[in-house]
Amino acid sequence: MAPDYSGVNSPNIERARALWLRQAEEGSGTISGDRLRGQILHGSGGDWLLLRADGAGQLDVRITVKTDDAALIYMRYEGIVAGDALPRVLGGEAVPPADYYFRTTPYFETSSEKYAWLNKIVAVGVGQVDLSKGWVGYKVYEVG
Repeated sequence: MAPDYSGVNSPNIERARALWLRQAEEGSGTISGDRLRGQILHGSGGDWLLLRADGAGQLDVRITVKTDDAALIYMRYEGIVAGDALPRVLGGEAVPPADYYFRTTPYFETSSEKYAWLNKIVAVGVGQVDLSKGWVGYKVYEVG
């Protein structure tokens, strides 16, 4: 089941194409969209969160995706998670996504001809997290 983004103010992006990225706490997960489906390879990267003095969290994530047709895609993104509810989120409470700010800027690299379009896009992601269930989900938009 996809995360509920009804409470998130999604970016107003012309010609946006959505891509779902769902990560489990242990570093596995799935990615799906109208042009791409695959699995996050367990142990293929890292996920770091720097808690800054201003109370915001700064993300640095690197993963490798293996598509359903066996292509490999390296994905990296940075982002910001912030808001008064952030301590509750990080404490494992299920907090509605409208109560915190969670945005990312993903970049992709692949040698696959089929997915080469990913090497040339700019994207933004809207995130949601529920550590009580051990997952993080993103809706990623290609900026058109």
